[in-house]
This record gives sequence, C-alpha cells and structure tokens, in this order.
Amino acid sequence: MATLTSSGLSKSFGGLRAVQNVSFTARPGRILSIIGPNGAGKTTVFNLLTGFIPSDAGTVQLDDRSLAGMSPEDRCRAGLARTFQVVQPFRGLTVLENVVMGAMLRTASIAEAREAAAAVLDDLGMSRLAGMRAGSLPIGDRKRLEMAKVLATRPKVLLLDEVMGGLIPIEVQRMIAFIQGLRDRGLAVVVIEHHMNAVMRLSDEILVLQNGEPIAQGSPEEIARDPKVLSAYLGPNFKADGGL
Repeated sequence: MATLTSSGLSKSFGGLRAVQNVSFTARPGRILSIIGPNGAGKTTVFNLLTGFIPSDAGTVQLDDRSLAGMSPEDRCRAGLARTFQVVQPFRGLTVLENVVMGAMLRTASIAEAREAAAAVLDDLGMSRLAGMRAGSLPIGDRKRLEMAKVLATRPKVLLLDEVMGGLIPIEVQRMIAFIQGLRDRGLAVVVIEHHMNAVMRLSDEILVLQNGEPIAQGSPEEIARDPKVLSAYLGPNFKADGGL
C-alpha cells in the first residue's frame, strides 16, 4: 500500500482559476472524501493527480516518489488508479473482457489476466455477469464494472469519482460496504461524491472545496457543523445521520 500526498496543487484555464493550493494526504487504510458544489474543482484535482492535465504549481507524491512528468499510464503502473464519473466501458466486449483489459497492466499473459479479472468480478459479486456485453448493463452494474476495471490494475491508492451517482438505495448500501472493505484491506481511498449521507458514513476525513480552494478539512463530525461548509454547500438544515 502507499500514501498519496498533494501539496499546493494549482491549475488555471486562461483566466479561470480551477484549483488553487490544494494539499492533503491520503493514507493507507483510510478514506478521504473531497466534496463541494458543482464546479468546485473536484474532478480537476483528480485529473491533476493522475496526470491527465499538467498542474501550474504544486507536487504529487506516491510515498516518497514524485509523480512529476509521469503519464497517466505510468502513474497507474506506480499504483495510482481512478474511476471516471462518466463510465465508458468497451461496450462490444463482455464484462470479463473489460476487466481483463485492466488486469493486462500487470501481466502479459492472457490466462493470468483472465484469472485475475475473474477474481475481481467474484469479489464484486459480478461473476454471473461475466459473459454479458458491457453495453447491455444498467447504470448500477456499469458503475461496478468501472470499479472492477480499476481494481484489476492492483492499485495502491484508489480515486473514486462519483461511483454512487445514479444508484438506487440498495446499490448505494452495497457500494459503501465494498469501499469500506477496500479500506480495511489497507488501500488509501479518495472519494468524490455528492451523496452526503454516504460520505459521512464512509469518510475518515473530508476536504471541502469551493471555487477551487479548500475551505475546510476535518472529520465528518467537524465538517457537518462547520459554518463555512453549511453556508457554501450542505445547507443549514443538513443532518449527518439523515439516512440513505
């Protein structure tokens, strides 16, 4: 497992300041959630961490290793992997074949990749879907497939971008339990999520962004009563135990 550290991460697009001075540490066996209004810069932070866009300032490290100048593929090989908010499976391939694509990052053997992919699908309770075409899956199963593809790369740090979006309550409950299980195995997990009651149940720590800048960071209990967060995002009537 590994620790992910962001220090002073910043990015502007022309005159628009998308991310400004974002710093945090994601540690093994802990879940850090990044929340904030739409347009707060959350997904841009993920794009900066994973090398999909270059930063203007700041550093990203995996343990003591700087990721500066590394491509998204090389960062994934180093152990930093992510899901995407808009899931885009290889629609014409089966579920198993999709996951094999992720497993091929770690082996040149198709047989080994298929074995690893089958194990990931079993872990997610998706073995019965292995032979289905990915394009035929409903949104809940496509979200789980996105998770399976990423887990097949054997990440040390996992970035999850709204994996609960569009899920029905029972699917949210299952996803929460699965993510908690990943934490219990020692992964460092960073979550972007708008499902606030799920965030409050999942998180060991929460970072709140507004207009690209951190406005608060702390435990779920601290965030749920922070006046700046209540004003900017959660609203004055927010209750952390509001149910799912």
